[in-house]
Amino acid sequence: MQLRLIVAAAGMAFLHTLCAQAHHSFAAEFDGTKPVRLTGTITRIEWTNPHSYFYLDVKDNNGGVNQWACESGNPGALSRRGWRKGDIKIGDALIVDGYLAKDGSRLIDARRVKLPDGRTVYGGSAGDGGPADSSAAAPAATGASKQ
Repeated sequence: MQLRLIVAAAGMAFLHTLCAQAHHSFAAEFDGTKPVRLTGTITRIEWTNPHSYFYLDVKDNNGGVNQWACESGNPGALSRRGWRKGDIKIGDALIVDGYLAKDGSRLIDARRVKLPDGRTVYGGSAGDGGPADSSAAAPAATGASKQ
């Protein structure tokens, strides 16, 4: 009986560790000094915990197309902000303001997202230590632009 309890407790501790590793602070992965605005077409959506992701095809300044990953909050948090799963679908155009990943990959933290219906929602993870909703100071360029 005690062995079962020990094994169960160890298993729960292991799962908790995995969840804690999956979730991270803003500063661990993104650079708050490198804002970017993406204008692109949705190619894939992942409503997952602890973060949701959507992927955009974005035209670069040379006319090529690059795929960008946009990380946002979990589905429950997005829903509480008025963002529902049905609000975006494959093929929709979005404008996303966020911050570049520190590793230089095509990943951004999606802080502000303009939905196809014209609404703008906060896409960041609450309490992650990142910049607040940047709606007052949104970048002005389109495509994949860095400031």
